[in-house]
Amino acid sequence: MPILYCDPWRAQYFQDVQCPDDATIPIKDWQAWSLFPNHSWIYDKLAVARSQGMDAAPHGVIPPYYPVFSKPIINLRNMGAGSLAIPDEATYRVSLQPGHFWSTLLTGRHVSTDAAILNGEIAWCRHATGITLDGGTFEHWHIHKEVMPELEGYLGTWASKHLAGYTGMTNFETIGGKIIEVHLRFTDQWPDLYGAGWVDAMVRLYSEKRWEFDDSQRQDQYSVVLWGSHGRSYRYPSAACTARVKAEPGVVSVQQTFHENLTPSLHSNPPGGFRLAIVNTNDLEAGRRALKILNEGILASSEQGDGSTRSSMVQLSSL
Repeated sequence: MPILYCDPWRAQYFQDVQCPDDATIPIKDWQAWSLFPNHSWIYDKLAVARSQGMDAAPHGVIPPYYPVFSKPIINLRNMGAGSLAIPDEATYRVSLQPGHFWSTLLTGRHVSTDAAILNGEIAWCRHATGITLDGGTFEHWHIHKEVMPELEGYLGTWASKHLAGYTGMTNFETIGGKIIEVHLRFTDQWPDLYGAGWVDAMVRLYSEKRWEFDDSQRQDQYSVVLWGSHGRSYRYPSAACTARVKAEPGVVSVQQTFHENLTPSLHSNPPGGFRLAIVNTNDLEAGRRALKILNEGILASSEQGDGSTRSSMVQLSSL
């Protein structure tokens, strides 16, 4: 299938979609980088910062003021890895890394925006904000019903200048209305929350170079995450447990986001936790109730498998 999903827990969103063989749709950044060479420069985060007139330079150039923010110039596997705020020159000098850069430390609302781009113009977009926990983890993502006209105007102006000739999905990460990252793909964690027919519309964007989607029924929705601790293995919950979760009112889909037979350290996760499951839902409290059920189910299966104790699970504040 030309939709290049890699994670088996995402297959549920794409496996029944009709996609022409000549329309290749990336899910991961490394796929998009190869598929769109004329626009792959956007993965250079230093270039993106400078395209907006932000102060930014490679490590080795001394910042004119502090604090600044530091991160790798390009990182296709885990875009946020290696990032940190630098408060002063002493910290900067001990933090110097080849391939990293510093830029203006932005403040304000952190928004993730999926956008359908038609020859450089935004034809559709939807915004999400994350509720953070410690160590780079998120308790949940809020996929907003609301439009954000000021942000959409800024992104539209930037896209028409820098993505001319590009047609496809794009994800923008912004803080305080400024772009910090651009991805030539959409967020594959919650395509089911964009509404019936959205994936088909996305396929038409790539295959027929047009955008047609009825977005009149949008509502506030949520993608809620269950985290475990690092340093141990996990097993999937029983089929009965998963069925119970899916039957919870308001639950749209369930993803079990790890491989039972893969060494835990080979999974890509933030320092704050090991991602075990995601529940997409129309109701935040329903999602949290579903996570409690999954929490107990994964604990029971994992303890049967290796005798680990319950204390190895991260107990989220919402559970």
